[in-house]
Amino acid sequence: MKHGILIIEDDTAFGTMLQKWCSRNGYDTIFCSTVSAAKKELESHKIDLVMSDLRLPDGDGIMLLHWMRDRNMHTPVLLMSSYGEIKTAVAAIKLGAEDFLEKPMNPSILKEKIDQILSREEPASVSVQPDKKAKSENKSVEGMILGKSLQARQMYDHLTKVAPTRMSVLIIGESGTGKEYTARMIHENSPRQNKPFIAVDCGSLSRELAASELFGHLKGSFTSAFENKTGVFVQADKGTVFLDEVGNLSYDVQIQLLRALQEQKIRPVGGVKDITVDVRILAATNENLETAIAEGRFREDLYHRLNEFSLIVPPIRERKGDIEIFANEFLKRANTELDKSVKGFTAEAMTLLERYPWSGNLREMRNTIRRLVLFAENEMISPDEIPASMQKPVNENLALTPDNKREQIEKALTLARGNKTLAAQMLQIDRKTLYNKIHLYGIKL
Repeated sequence: MKHGILIIEDDTAFGTMLQKWCSRNGYDTIFCSTVSAAKKELESHKIDLVMSDLRLPDGDGIMLLHWMRDRNMHTPVLLMSSYGEIKTAVAAIKLGAEDFLEKPMNPSILKEKIDQILSREEPASVSVQPDKKAKSENKSVEGMILGKSLQARQMYDHLTKVAPTRMSVLIIGESGTGKEYTARMIHENSPRQNKPFIAVDCGSLSRELAASELFGHLKGSFTSAFENKTGVFVQADKGTVFLDEVGNLSYDVQIQLLRALQEQKIRPVGGVKDITVDVRILAATNENLETAIAEGRFREDLYHRLNEFSLIVPPIRERKGDIEIFANEFLKRANTELDKSVKGFTAEAMTLLERYPWSGNLREMRNTIRRLVLFAENEMISPDEIPASMQKPVNENLALTPDNKREQIEKALTLARGNKTLAAQMLQIDRKTLYNKIHLYGIKL
């Protein structure tokens, strides 16, 4: 049976050429030019691979990815763009795209990439709506591991209390702690659970296009506005918008976001009429927004609007009782992904994992366990297989003394692998003080 490929491309000439190329190479292809048309095709046909342009008249490829993942569609997605934006590529891969290809594409590379994806023979998902009967009082999110430590139980308790409300929630945590998973859990345990959930990586939004992505634009409102665009807020009407790394938004966009929160109205770029929206905002940050306010980079009134309720996602090093749980779950997933059969960790190996500070948190742990499983030659992972860099004793008490402050700061940053929050904790100072001292001593990061 031929594999089915859905091509989404607003450049008709390029899309037609790509469709013919796919047909010549033995694939069944469907070609459409908008996100809305693509959604209908995904709901009604068996699709084995989606090839989508990044920028489309009524949205973009990343928004389509969000829509698919929210509906448990795990069809592989290849994003295409002539812009070559690294940040966008990172955001796409982070969300689950198979790859990000820059146009024009080399046919041999494209063929190799498609064959590599389709050779996995994973069944395309056509499940669109979650089973409304399968509800529970505390719904978790696919991929979310629930820890049992005191910190984890406290976080989940706060989460389930705030989820059913309309309150805006500011999710605070270091990079890699799972802030987006936490936001999805809030959404899944709220009355909006059957409405859209759209996550936006504010760090990947350029200053010029952030307002357009969030609020939409009208055709001709700026140089590259060739068609009307529906923004995230309108797409998520009656649902939830998650703004990851909200501190990266420009001051101008912060003003527009504040108005959207206060009045539940947005105005597309180039528009003269307001659009009423009903959207719940969840925001996340790994930086101290109060420091950003003091430095004039973030609006205090917006901060208080976003922070109607704050939820702290603790770093994994503070959840020692959970490290074994996460490690074993990541091992199980790695076994499935890599077709391996590693049974677990020896007691000595687990002790090393529990002692390691995990400056990259769950993201670092997941990648580390995946590598350990990939190279494992025995049923149990032993200390000999743990990288030497993870076995060095870490001095967590590097309190600054009058002598050799620069050296102590540099040592802490090295041990923390550049994680300033962890380095500040080792030095027993706050993060702002650490930043000031890095600037004072001219330390290069």
